[in-house]
Amino acid sequence: MKNTFFILAFLGFHTLFAQNFKVPAYEKFQLKNGLTVYLMEQKEVPLLYVSMVFEAGAIKDADRYGLASLTADALLFGTKKFKKTEIEEKLDFVGAEIGTGLGKEYAQISGACAKKDQDLFFEILQEVVMQPTFEASEFEKHKTRILAQLKQQKESPRSVIGSYYNALIFDKHPYATPSAGTESTVAKITVEDVRKFYQNEYSPKKAAIAITGDFSAKDMKKKIAQIFENWKPANSPSNPNLGKPELSFTKNRVLLVDKPDARETTFWIGGAGVPQSNPDYVAIQVINTVLGGRFTSWLNDALRVNSGLTYGANSRFSRYKAAGTFQISTFTKNSTTVEAIDMALQVYDSLHKNGIDEATLISAKNYVKGNFPPNYETARSMANLLTDMYLYGFTETYINDFQKNVDQLTTAKAKEIISKYFPRNGLQFVLIGKSAEIKEKVRKYGEITEKQIKADGF
Repeated sequence: MKNTFFILAFLGFHTLFAQNFKVPAYEKFQLKNGLTVYLMEQKEVPLLYVSMVFEAGAIKDADRYGLASLTADALLFGTKKFKKTEIEEKLDFVGAEIGTGLGKEYAQISGACAKKDQDLFFEILQEVVMQPTFEASEFEKHKTRILAQLKQQKESPRSVIGSYYNALIFDKHPYATPSAGTESTVAKITVEDVRKFYQNEYSPKKAAIAITGDFSAKDMKKKIAQIFENWKPANSPSNPNLGKPELSFTKNRVLLVDKPDARETTFWIGGAGVPQSNPDYVAIQVINTVLGGRFTSWLNDALRVNSGLTYGANSRFSRYKAAGTFQISTFTKNSTTVEAIDMALQVYDSLHKNGIDEATLISAKNYVKGNFPPNYETARSMANLLTDMYLYGFTETYINDFQKNVDQLTTAKAKEIISKYFPRNGLQFVLIGKSAEIKEKVRKYGEITEKQIKADGF
């Protein structure tokens, strides 16, 4: 049932974007309580998709890492009207779904249903958003599972290296917060902590809902007002002062995370990136495609195809509201750690020294333009796009002008972008591996700080 919905959605939106690569018309308004609403009619398939976001992400954890994540999860542990099992059974019976998620800066409730089942779907959504009970026994069972997962993740360097990297880059800034928490912080979180976080941070004044699919905007407008307009949270959300993180690195640093039983070294190299609002991000994407953003990238060619040092190497920019990071990432066996790092640095240095020639740029442009439309082909992706626009303050011009902005990039402009946004000095290294085998060899990359992977935290 679910697969049928999403296959139909894919086909409908694929046709739309193949013909005209523009954001479809949508309506935006606010309820009296401050909730921002986006409605986008798409009649191709009898499906509705909903994305609802709250400014209740991990940056609001303070020192209680994992609190925002546990709260988002616990929204589905029962409501005043429905038990957890009843929510699951009712949704499953009609092939609908509701799930939660968390980012650094937001919590999300998302879901999908058939048009004919929308009354049931919105009844459950209303309960989950406005009347969660955070049932204590369900919460404790879930917390036990999370603690086991956090412990298990330390056995997989690729699962945790991002948290070590963010901690190194952002230091005491809230972006350093490990979203899932740590064993010691999660262990201390109670169901009452979760209830208080919900009361403080889940507010219509700091939230948006996007609905896409087969509906009448006029009717949906009334429905959403009836469902959410009387929602008045107990408290006002906190407003942490993010500011702009100080990310000026004057010297190379190496964070070596010792995993004594490791047979390979996983490493990230990079530094400061760009925030969501950066006007040059389209050009940055094109250039990063050449460096490490596709299978035929320079990094993957050098480290995987030509040398066999790894199964894959890439580079990417991770973006938040106030800042971002850039990282080159890969892994290799212990004995080839230095060889792989040196090769990655050589490839990266060639980007700065030589830039990108015309043929390579044309290839990257075509790749980026060809891969961009599929990101927005489904009702799910369009609803997520609308709530992203709310969270990060951009407009549909990012989509509508994307191909034009790609086409405008020249080799001369690319050289400027590389110099400005791809950090060259003060590189930051995070390595997870067997310290006894690699520590002395990697001293040449910068001043080393060592941590034990089995230690709590990042």
